[in-house]
Amino acid sequence: MAIRDHMLCRRNFLAHTGSGLGAIALTHLLQSGADCGEGSVAFDPTDPFAPRQGHYRGGAENVIVVFCAGALSQVDFWEHKPELVRFHGKPLPGNERLISFQGENGALQQPLWKFRRRGACGKMISDIVPHLGGCVDDICFLHSVYTKSSTHGPGENLMSTGFNREGYPGMGSWVSYALGTDNQDLPAFVAIEDPRGTPQSGPNNWTNGFLPAAFQGSAFSTTRPVEHLQPPPGISAEANRKVLHALNRLNEGHRQNFQGDSDLAARISSYELAARMQLSVPEVMRVQSEPAHIKKLYGADSKNRVKADFASNCILARRLVERGTRFVQLFNGAYASGGRLNWDTHNSMPELVPGHAEVLDQPVAGLLKDLKQRGLLEKTLVVCCTEFGRMPMFQLGNTGRDHNPEGFTVWFAGGGVRSGMSYGATDAFGYKAEEKPLSIHDVHATMLHLVGIDHERLTYYHNGLQRRLTDVHGRVVHDVIA
Repeated sequence: MAIRDHMLCRRNFLAHTGSGLGAIALTHLLQSGADCGEGSVAFDPTDPFAPRQGHYRGGAENVIVVFCAGALSQVDFWEHKPELVRFHGKPLPGNERLISFQGENGALQQPLWKFRRRGACGKMISDIVPHLGGCVDDICFLHSVYTKSSTHGPGENLMSTGFNREGYPGMGSWVSYALGTDNQDLPAFVAIEDPRGTPQSGPNNWTNGFLPAAFQGSAFSTTRPVEHLQPPPGISAEANRKVLHALNRLNEGHRQNFQGDSDLAARISSYELAARMQLSVPEVMRVQSEPAHIKKLYGADSKNRVKADFASNCILARRLVERGTRFVQLFNGAYASGGRLNWDTHNSMPELVPGHAEVLDQPVAGLLKDLKQRGLLEKTLVVCCTEFGRMPMFQLGNTGRDHNPEGFTVWFAGGGVRSGMSYGATDAFGYKAEEKPLSIHDVHATMLHLVGIDHERLTYYHNGLQRRLTDVHGRVVHDVIA
C-alpha cells in the first residue's frame, strides 16, 4: 500500500507538471525583468541625459560636493570641545593607550586654533576658517558621522560610492542616472580635480561602475586644458561640420539597425555629447571672463597660486550648475606620499594645516555667497565632506593626528536643508560619534531625498542583485530638512 502511494498516477503527474510549468514561468518572468529592466529608472538609451522626474519634489535641483581629500580634522575646524582643552596633555580617559591606523597615540591635544561664536546662530567655529565662519547661518553641521574604513582609498570609495571596494557608481552617477540633466550640451556629472592633482582613489570617485557608461563623471580642471575640442590644423570649421554630419548619419543608421543594443546607443549618445561639448565647454571654462568683484569674492585674484586655482575651480562649479549640470564633485586636496598636498597631516600640523585651510576657506565661502546672491543656493545642495576624521590626540612622538573613522563632521548648505544648526555630536573629546550617530549611508540617503529621490527605490540590477547607493542601509535624517 505504501508503494502504491508513491507511484506516479495520472493525477499526481498533472499536479507535478502544473507546478513545474509555474516554476518555469516564474523563472522566465524574473529573468526577463532582469534583462530588460536592469534598473529602477526608465530612460531612452538614445537620449540618456534627458531630464527626468524624481520620486517626489525635492528641495534641490543640483548638487555640489566639496570633497576634502586626506581627512580634515573635525576638532580643529568644526566641532568645539571644551573638555579637549581642559584635558590637554592627558591621556584619553578609558583609552589611555589607544592604537589607531599608524600605531599608538599620545596625549590629548587641544584645538590648534581658537574657536569663537559666529553668526546669528552663535555657532562655535575655528579661527582657521574665518570666511566660512561668516557663513554659518547658511550651514547645517552633521557632527556625528562615522565610517567603516580608516584607509584613504577605501574611505574615499565609501564616501563617493557607498562601498569601500572599487567598481561601484559614484554619487553623481546615481543622481544623473535618476534625474538626467537640464543642459544637453554639458555633462550631467562633472568631477573638478584639485589643481595639484587627483585624490588617492582617483577616477573611482566619479566612475559609473555598473551603471550605463553615459553616467560616468567627466573630469574637468581650470588648470589643465580640455584637449581635442578644436579641429586638427588645416581642417576648416565647415569641413569639420560636414564630417560630423556624415558621422551622425552613419551613427543613426547603426542605431536603427541595432535598436536593442543599449550599449551602442549609450556610446553614440556620448559621442554626440562630446561633439556638442566642442562649443559648450570652452565657454563654461572661461572663468577669467568673470568680473573682478567675483574673482575677489572667491579669492581667484590671490597671489597664492594654489588658492587662486582652487578658487577658479569653485567659480567653475558655480558656472556649471548655473547652466544646468546636475552634479559637481569638487576636490580639495590631491594624493601625494607624505600628505603634503592634502589633509593627510600625520605630522607637522601646526605648520601644514594653515596653508591647506587658506586654500579651502575663502573659495568655498565665496561659492556659498555667490550662489546665495544669485538665488541659486536655495536649489543647489552644497555638501562639504572628507573620507574620515582625525584623532583628538597627537600620534605618539609626533605633531599630527592619526586617522579617525569613529566620528567626524559633514556639512550641508542650501538645497532645502535647515540652516544655522548642528545635528549630533561626538563624545566630549571629539573621538567617537555618540549623539545621533550617522553612517555614510544615512548621509547619502538624505542627499538623495533632498533632490527628490527615494534611496530605497533607486536601484540597478547587477550581478544577481538590485544594487543601491546605500546598499541595504541608510535612513533619511528628516530633522535637518527645512
